[in-house]
Amino acid sequence: MTSGSQRVVGNVVDVLARRVFAAEVLVVEGRISAIEPVDAQPSTFLLPGFIDAHVHVESSMLVPSEFARAAVVHGTVATVSDPHEIGNVLGVAGVHYMLDNAAKVPFKFYFGAPSCVPATTFETAGAEITVEEVEQLLDDPRILYLSEMMNFPGVLNNDPGCMAKIAAARQRGKPVDGHAPGLRGEEAARYIAAGISTDHECFTKEEALDKIAAGAMIAIREGSAARNFDALYTLIGEYPQQTMLCSDDKHPDELVAGHINALVRRAVERGIDVFDALRVACLNPIDHYSLNVGQLRVGDQADFIEVDSLENFAVQRTWIDGKVVAERGATTISRVEPPIENYFEPTLVEPGQLSVPFNEGMLQVIEALDGQLITNRLSVQPTVVKGKVVSDVSRDILKMVVVNRYRSAAPAVAFIKNFGLERGAMASSVAHDSHNVIAVGVSDDDLSAAINAVMECRGGLSAVCHADGIREVLPLPVAGLMATGTCEEVAAAYQQLDAAVKSWGSSLRAPYMTLSFMALLVIPELKLSDLGLFDGGKFEFTPSLA
Repeated sequence: MTSGSQRVVGNVVDVLARRVFAAEVLVVEGRISAIEPVDAQPSTFLLPGFIDAHVHVESSMLVPSEFARAAVVHGTVATVSDPHEIGNVLGVAGVHYMLDNAAKVPFKFYFGAPSCVPATTFETAGAEITVEEVEQLLDDPRILYLSEMMNFPGVLNNDPGCMAKIAAARQRGKPVDGHAPGLRGEEAARYIAAGISTDHECFTKEEALDKIAAGAMIAIREGSAARNFDALYTLIGEYPQQTMLCSDDKHPDELVAGHINALVRRAVERGIDVFDALRVACLNPIDHYSLNVGQLRVGDQADFIEVDSLENFAVQRTWIDGKVVAERGATTISRVEPPIENYFEPTLVEPGQLSVPFNEGMLQVIEALDGQLITNRLSVQPTVVKGKVVSDVSRDILKMVVVNRYRSAAPAVAFIKNFGLERGAMASSVAHDSHNVIAVGVSDDDLSAAINAVMECRGGLSAVCHADGIREVLPLPVAGLMATGTCEEVAAAYQQLDAAVKSWGSSLRAPYMTLSFMALLVIPELKLSDLGLFDGGKFEFTPSLA
């Protein structure tokens, strides 16, 4: 055996042929040169590596090199990654930051060209990525697709900018990702027919079936906030050629615990055929996006994993290009010290700037839904003290604030239900998609202190409660989105914040992740941008008191 070769014995899982057989896999110079049956009875199983079919690496609060070091432990060898979070902050320079940092580790990141920066004209972003810049990105061989086309009303109404970006991708033979939450029937068919090839926003099976019928691939999402697996997992068995698995947005504490491997395990536990589960987790993204990832076949690059069983899927080892990148629950990828790039003009907020005068009318309240990105609209009698509308803990109606991080501007204030805080406040510079500073809290004093804690470190997460004497901050110096530490370090700091806000009453599964989506205007029904309360159904601003 040469110095550039290795032999691995195990039960080889041939996903497409739907068979398992004991074999020796010979790896030479990073490729599989032979798979030979053996008489041994191996105890472990060899299968293609897992692929996250749609993820924003930034939402892990880790730079790509650190995301890779965490993901390979769970058998993930590649991701289809949309860099539009950092794109909204730094523009094309942000995309290049992700490409450059990703190139420093042996992991297969496949990035797209952000299609909607800014996501809408109803918010303040840090940058714009024009049609011409999208075309330039798509000409880069490292950019494999056009990232999610979130402006589905623009597509349905033939918006020239949207259609030009879709046309640019199609002219280059690159797929276009979709994003159309709740779109059904004829409108869904029109959206897909415009050149859209995927959707990861389905939250009901009926919606997914409409989009499958129109020809779309459905990426079943299970992230830290949006959790659609339970509603959609039966599609894996019914449409194994038209489904994939993704996390979309995953916080570091959950990435430490598991990734796509956990979804495969859950699917098999619920009766999905193991070969169908593995097809959607390992092979379909390769075919759809033309990824340069091996499928555990002779001649392929040696991107594969070893697991304990086809029920538990506990990963023993992970190979990428024939190199062992994870073994016995730890990565072998060396740490890379990431550079810091940011766009942040801090503006400190006084409590008095957050007051809401009462004139007349009912209060329009955002109702957050645990496990969903969509919200409901409530109309309630406001609680008024000394002529001001205030938070009402007894009804779980709390004040929410968004403050521009790119220039000095007055805060936008609205009210939200279901965060459950009985004291304190939480704030974050992760606020999809423009990433201004967003906060929710009980009192104006705590709210302003939480906002200012984020402002002072030019990006991060904070939890403040004067009554408890608590002021916790997780700095995110890279674009106000990502930390520079390891997954374990960032997860530990995040868990402290998470525990604090849950001790103050929040029953949300992932309060900070949920908060980050309360400014995402392209997902109905009500959201708050730095410019005001927004009606996602009518796609226009709406008053808080009506």
